[in-house]
Amino acid sequence: MFYKHSDNYTVESVTSGHPDKVCDQISDAILDAYLTQDPKSRVAVETFGGHGKLVIGGEVTSKGKVDYVGIAHQIYKEIGYDNELQVSAHIVTQSPDIAMGVDTGGAGDQGIMYGFATDETPEFLPKGVVLVHKLAKRLEEMRKNGKIKWLRPDGKTQVTYTDGELRTVLVSTQHALHIKSEEIKKTITEKIIYPFLSPKEKKEVKILVNPTGQFISGGFEADTGLTGRKIMVDTYGGLIPHGGGCFSGKDATKVDRSGAYMCRYVANSLVASGYGKEALVSVAYAIGLPEPLMIEAINEKGEDLAKIVRKNFDFKPLAIIERLGLRNPIFSQTATYGHFGKKNLPWEKIKKIK
Repeated sequence: MFYKHSDNYTVESVTSGHPDKVCDQISDAILDAYLTQDPKSRVAVETFGGHGKLVIGGEVTSKGKVDYVGIAHQIYKEIGYDNELQVSAHIVTQSPDIAMGVDTGGAGDQGIMYGFATDETPEFLPKGVVLVHKLAKRLEEMRKNGKIKWLRPDGKTQVTYTDGELRTVLVSTQHALHIKSEEIKKTITEKIIYPFLSPKEKKEVKILVNPTGQFISGGFEADTGLTGRKIMVDTYGGLIPHGGGCFSGKDATKVDRSGAYMCRYVANSLVASGYGKEALVSVAYAIGLPEPLMIEAINEKGEDLAKIVRKNFDFKPLAIIERLGLRNPIFSQTATYGHFGKKNLPWEKIKKIK
């Protein structure tokens, strides 16, 4: 297998007020609340919302007691929404058929996970992924600090690169009524987009702002949201393979999350240690078994790095949890603007490999 990420690609991000991200934030806030009370909590919480209603469902085994409804209302308000939200919760304990495998240190599910790193940026991510998250996060920051008073919580950003050069920037943002499209485009261009562009890019890059003409109705008023529906935004923008499992709302016994974090940790370490300009790492598990069925790793030249990885890293679920400190309530910060590239997260650290 050979891999190198292309110089021609488009990636997107979304703001904290996007309906899917609202659901991710609620699910991860519930997870963190459980881990705060009981670090060995097993949590798999999904959130679905839309049009004034929010449903929380899933499986939890924990000594902790969590106010699902209260957390949902708190997160919704903190994001910036003030419309009424009717919340219901339907939570049961983890299936005993799954639990008997996890109890002995086995994986909480089957599946394939991937991790990637590139030396293209200090964040070890493709430059388009870094930029598109910065654009989306700046929308939120300018709204919350009052610098652009007519901004509203929902929004999306997107960038396109051709031959490695930035060609198009697209920003779609919810806004207050009666703001003219000309003012929106001028303000977004100057205050959101231009701070991240070079003088050359300001002249040459095509800029699109709210191409439909207006974006007044947003969030749950306009659309539905669901936990785990932004898996490409959460990871590498679709530039590398994805095993299909989402992260938010799951504790670390679920290898969808912990396995992907470990693969990212290993990929970062391989690139930082000089084993390639890019590294792609993948792992596969069987439910209930601690040993992975597969560990693969390659660099941009197609060189096989799997032996180096197996020698230096333990991919058993409990070993991952221990190495990365995944029983700590650290997951709410991952629910927006990507799970990777944030220096304070343990899987973003580097292990020097000799």
